Amino acid sequence: MLRTKFRAAGVVLCLTTLSAGAQDLTLNVGLVGGAQAPEVIAMTQFADEIAEKTDGRIAVRVQSGGALGGDREVIEGLQLGTVDMAVPSTSIVANFYPDMKVFDIPFLFRDFDHAEAVLDGPIGQEMLDELPDHGLVGLAFGGMGFRQLSNSVRPVSNAEDARGLKIRTQQNDMHIAVWSELGVLPTPMAIPEVYTALQQGVVDGQENPIGAIVNNRFGEVQSYVSMTNHAFTPLVVLISPATWGRISEEDKDVFRAAAVNAMDRNRAEAEASIENGLETLKGQGVTVVMDVDSASFSSALAGLFEGFAAEFGADRLNAIQGTE
Repeated sequence: MLRTKFRAAGVVLCLTTLSAGAQDLTLNVGLVGGAQAPEVIAMTQFADEIAEKTDGRIAVRVQSGGALGGDREVIEGLQLGTVDMAVPSTSIVANFYPDMKVFDIPFLFRDFDHAEAVLDGPIGQEMLDELPDHGLVGLAFGGMGFRQLSNSVRPVSNAEDARGLKIRTQQNDMHIAVWSELGVLPTPMAIPEVYTALQQGVVDGQENPIGAIVNNRFGEVQSYVSMTNHAFTPLVVLISPATWGRISEEDKDVFRAAAVNAMDRNRAEAEASIENGLETLKGQGVTVVMDVDSASFSSALAGLFEGFAAEFGADRLNAIQGTE
């Protein structure tokens, strides 16, 4: 059963604002997912809600499929004020705000409910409050679900099976370190480049939530998907500080509420996409490996866990793992 949480962040910035109704605004939100990606569907709802609640004074245009660039480029655009909004994964935001790397620790979250409780609680709120110090404004957290491993070489049911594969990863130091520890050859690249890289054999595989694997058509160029559930992928609704400064306080409340509602919709779409996505992949001839030995991956990564505690603090890790 879905729970509707992800309360909005109370972000306060001392910026010059326009009074309600003083000027029409058209904002662009950059997304890397295709038209059927959960976050794109969610932000389309967001755009509709903003138009309704502002009586059409503010329009939000959803630019999907990497039209404004990859996640990293879009985040840089937010900081520069050339992009208005984005919904990247925290794995990419961590390049700009390193504390968010903690969410990339493998096998950190038990399930979607656990991740939601952490992101909706004091830890998530603290991170949203600190984003303005890094040139970004955060409105709400969401999630894409758990990441799974795909490749075109062999079925992977344990850590040893993954060794030697060349896998596309996100542009994130922790992801690179984790896959390197597993004996995988990590190859960071932006998502719009991945399909061609898989098709041409530049990389053997990639790792993403099932919905992203389907929506990016990776099943057309991959032979195996293993349900490793190795990492949860949080999302965060971001807006450029320059854009935020052009919005009245009244309309900021509308944006926060709409962002929360959008991330609730994102969860519903993400969960539905797993079952439907697996059927789609099977229909494309992809072999789905359901029985994965997660313990073998955790054991292979044991050497990194002490370092994680030192980097992020044992208290914080315990707080995350102890959240109910």
